[in-house]
Amino acid sequence: MKTKEICKNPSLIKNCPIEYTMKIIGGKWKPIVLFRIYIGINRFGTLSRNIQDISKSMLTKQLRELEQDKIINRKIYPEIPPRVEYSLTKKGISLIPILENLKKWGMKNRKPLL
Repeated sequence: MKTKEICKNPSLIKNCPIEYTMKIIGGKWKPIVLFRIYIGINRFGTLSRNIQDISKSMLTKQLRELEQDKIINRKIYPEIPPRVEYSLTKKGISLIPILENLKKWGMKNRKPLL
């Protein structure tokens, strides 16, 4: 069955791949968090400083959800103070083409920077 048919049929809507994808990476912050981790911003404090207007509690929530969905890994280094770094899993890396396309679309369609 084609995606279009699945997503139109109310009895099959729970199988809609777009809904599944948006459940995993949807919302205001997750794509931004993922892209920052992808480009090498991988520590909580750095992520917090590099994502404008995100609260620390929201960043924590988003990171936990992404980790639970096996999109990112969280590695704790046994140092004092403890250091935590995030990285993309194989499943997370498979999302990069989607994020790159979002970036391209945004660059093409946003108003020019002054």
